[in-house]
Amino acid sequence: MSYLVLARKYRPQTFDEVIKQNHVTQTLTNAIKSCRVAHAILFTGPRGTGKTTVARILAKAMNCEVGPTPTPCNSCRSCREITSGNAVDVFEIDGASNNGVEQIRNLRDNINYKPAHSPNKIYIIDEVHMLSISAFNALLKTLEEPPAHVMFIFATTEPHKIPVTILSRCQRYDFKLINIESISNHMKNICSKEHVDITEESLMLIAREAEGSIRDALSLLDQIIACSEGTIDSKNILDILGVADRKIISDLSNAILQRDIPEALNIVDEIYTRGYEIKKFYANILEHFRNMLVVKMGKNISKLINLPSHEIDLTQKQVQGIAEAHLNQVFDLLFKEEALIRLSAQPKLALEIALIRLSQIKPVLPIDLLIEKLDDLKKDIPAIPADDEDRSPQGVSEKTPYEAGVQPEQLYESVGSVSEDQPDKTESISPSYAPDDNLEITWNKLVDIFSKKHPSLAAILSKCSLKKLTGQDIVIEVYGNDYSVNMIKRDKNIAIIKEICSKFFDEKMNLTITAENKPKEVGNQNNDLKQKALSHPLINDALEIFNGKVVDIKIM
Repeated sequence: MSYLVLARKYRPQTFDEVIKQNHVTQTLTNAIKSCRVAHAILFTGPRGTGKTTVARILAKAMNCEVGPTPTPCNSCRSCREITSGNAVDVFEIDGASNNGVEQIRNLRDNINYKPAHSPNKIYIIDEVHMLSISAFNALLKTLEEPPAHVMFIFATTEPHKIPVTILSRCQRYDFKLINIESISNHMKNICSKEHVDITEESLMLIAREAEGSIRDALSLLDQIIACSEGTIDSKNILDILGVADRKIISDLSNAILQRDIPEALNIVDEIYTRGYEIKKFYANILEHFRNMLVVKMGKNISKLINLPSHEIDLTQKQVQGIAEAHLNQVFDLLFKEEALIRLSAQPKLALEIALIRLSQIKPVLPIDLLIEKLDDLKKDIPAIPADDEDRSPQGVSEKTPYEAGVQPEQLYESVGSVSEDQPDKTESISPSYAPDDNLEITWNKLVDIFSKKHPSLAAILSKCSLKKLTGQDIVIEVYGNDYSVNMIKRDKNIAIIKEICSKFFDEKMNLTITAENKPKEVGNQNNDLKQKALSHPLINDALEIFNGKVVDIKIM
């Protein structure tokens, strides 16, 4: 064929012409100048970023008549043959079609022969990761100690598939994706040389579709030039490439943020009718919301977003008035639905379901705003006067000992130490006891006293009941399993119960413990305790400070 595509016609011929891979070309230039070029070099990176091109330039630099030189002359016999692809001393091997051990053995046998007319015999193996394990093993010894006139240059897009035994014998260079502006400027120079009239907006659109690959961008440009007549504008490119306009993506994102699902579904239907690929369209939506979130954060925008400056400005206007937390909500749900849409046999239906789910989420408020609102609400609550404080039926204030200013050593001073002797009548611990109280009221008062002095024992007694109270005889019935009964009947606990009961009734009491298998009906009591816990000021403060919620309440 007489026509040469742009990607081949304008392939860089020197290190200086390589686009945006300065970290590679500068290192190779310094290595050539100082005669420190490795005998085995590995180029890795995405497709179309210049790996094979740099390999050919390096081969020319090493075999040039005036070399080794970082600036090959491109006019000597060796340079011309490498440029045209028919150099007898430079072998370009496709790793995908020559991946067997037999091909590597033939290569290994031919290595010992001297080059025909160049200083070095150079082997460029593209897609080297496609070699079989046996082929890699056959290459190991030769790769580590090749003849002085042999040099290996490997290129791959998947370095993780190469055995570490090979990687450890190579000097590795990683190529990067190329940004949109660099690709656009490169195409602009080519269009100027080819006398093609095209708008900058169109070049930006092609560069975005190339996704960081120069070769992909020039292939798309070739296709667009062939399909267009006169000035090439963005509308022609959208129709030729079958991609959605950025305005459509922006309109859909606005509809999602405004929860206007009918409009969003209408946009999706329009995209589907035009024949755009739904999966690719969804990927563009996901990328757009990611860019919106980065713009909303407001740091390192130009570094983190591969967009022209005017589109970044439009995105900044779009996110004004939208909470960062809400953007994160939408982006998170879109990302979770990505696999479903990508793998679905009906991607349009899957996309519509995802949009409907987006309409059902409520925007969240930032934590700072929530704390501010809670503070304002707290200021509006009037303080309770000391005279109007709610008190328990026994006349005990509902304030905690901490709120009341009681010191820890004062908390239990009304309860004496355990003693088998009759307690001093002047140290009665509960003047609130009245002889006409029923058994349940009397027992609740006793449990309250136990909870202050012996909370672990009180937890078991709370599930018991006062069965009988006559004179100096008191009968306590224990409900539950054998563990509860055994704990109550321990000598230490019996002594504690006698001590407190004697002080409570102001006379020495005879204690009897009975057991009952069926549990005590404590449902209503448990509910009361739960409500009391929920209304406790410390619980409310903790929920407010940590923005928490009560999951469950355990009654011990």
